[in-house]
Amino acid sequence: MTASAKDQVVIFDTTLRDGEQSPGASMTLEEKLQVAELLDTMGVNIIEAGFPIASQGDFEAVSEIAKRSKNSVIAGLARAIPADIDRAGEAIKQANQGRIHTFVSTSPIHLQFQMNKTEEQVLEIITKTVKQARNLIDDIEWSAMDATRTSIEYLSRCVEAAINAGATTINLPDTVGYATPAEYQAMFEQVIVNVPNSDKAIFSAHCHNDLGLAAANSLAGVAGGARQIECTINGLGERAGNAALEEIVMALRTRGDVLPYECTIDPAYLTRASKLVSAVSSFPVQYNKAIVGKNAFAHESGIHQDGMLKHAETYEIMRPEDVGVRATSLVMGKHSGRHAFKDKLSELGYELGDNALQEAFRRFKDLADRKKNVYDEDIEALVEDQITIESENVKVIALTVIAGTGGPQKAILTMDVNGKHETREATGDGPVDATFNAIKAIWPHDANMSLYQVHAVTEGTDAQAEVSVRLEDNGKIATGKGADTDTLVASARAYVSALNKLTIRRQRQVNVEDAITV
Repeated sequence: MTASAKDQVVIFDTTLRDGEQSPGASMTLEEKLQVAELLDTMGVNIIEAGFPIASQGDFEAVSEIAKRSKNSVIAGLARAIPADIDRAGEAIKQANQGRIHTFVSTSPIHLQFQMNKTEEQVLEIITKTVKQARNLIDDIEWSAMDATRTSIEYLSRCVEAAINAGATTINLPDTVGYATPAEYQAMFEQVIVNVPNSDKAIFSAHCHNDLGLAAANSLAGVAGGARQIECTINGLGERAGNAALEEIVMALRTRGDVLPYECTIDPAYLTRASKLVSAVSSFPVQYNKAIVGKNAFAHESGIHQDGMLKHAETYEIMRPEDVGVRATSLVMGKHSGRHAFKDKLSELGYELGDNALQEAFRRFKDLADRKKNVYDEDIEALVEDQITIESENVKVIALTVIAGTGGPQKAILTMDVNGKHETREATGDGPVDATFNAIKAIWPHDANMSLYQVHAVTEGTDAQAEVSVRLEDNGKIATGKGADTDTLVASARAYVSALNKLTIRRQRQVNVEDAITV
């Protein structure tokens, strides 16, 4: 299929579904609603809001996002199981535009070892479940899980059956990140030619990044005839992640000479979306991440700096402002008023309700009293830390630590546990260990800490510390982040945030990574 000058590529964001399945990336309902609202605002065509059958929490999140969405189609994922499809249909029924996205494995290795089904049995399942979904709603997406390791002949038969049964979008995912761009493009070209009713559906690319080829493969899929790309903010997702939405969008925008396609995403929101998803998932963005990394527009090499001073395009193929990057400013301080603070938040991309704004302003004043200069990054860290705290049932209220060379170090901690304040003190091998032992005294648990990481939000000895903590318990993983000028307070908040997220994961009723059975 040859692209016309202005071919439209539909952007399908699965941050809230495939992204959240990344170990440790669970989000609360409030966090999901914030992400969904931003995705809707920035022009995402389809938001895959979750996996409704996975848990009551997932169902409620998809339902609430469906109610609130103004522009985007809201999709719910369903295995090729009648109960899954009914649950997804129920979750999206209040959306202005809803979609059921159902999937089943097609590769020989999945059929033999995961499904224990024959090819003919799977064809029957496809027809039955797609028809069931189409009886609930008109917009149906069907996915061939592990399509890139499925023979073209059988894959074509499956696609034809799905379209005949009522599928309007056909997704051919590179589920395990195995394909190369040439192979992925050829797969689409061959299937589209082989399937007689292929013109009745939009084809979609969904690529994982196990070999670092997700973005390249997605664009190759478009060259092969796909007109929908499935991706996530920051490339969040299982294993090595998914194709990164920001990379797809800016590749289309920057290289329109060889990629003659358009999408509806406003790129000015990309950096804001990246920071929000990083905050709510507690997954930091690597400094050299394309488009949204801290160093994406930084230049240290003397040769590069010389070229940039003479002409920015010598070493920058995009302008920072194109993706929402603003220069750091020092205009805020302890004498700044509420109105100026609200304007600054708006400039940074935050729109808070009255109560949230009041709390953020209070925390800003506290920060300004402790810090000589308040940078934009400080305000972003403060607000994102608040976003996390507001959704938690257990919170850090007060912390006092006694430390020194003599030891042992001691921490006295007060926490709010479901509305009740509890105080404990504990000792440890260092102030951080003592703090974490105090948390464990209030909130007993058996989780093991697999990551403790600290970095400064800005420069200077009074900089806010941003701490990441990852906990693991019986195969469940959760990551928490906290920010404060006091590294120990930030550490306590990060640890408690991880425990709150771990609790969410324990409440899951169905593990979405389980084998598919029909």
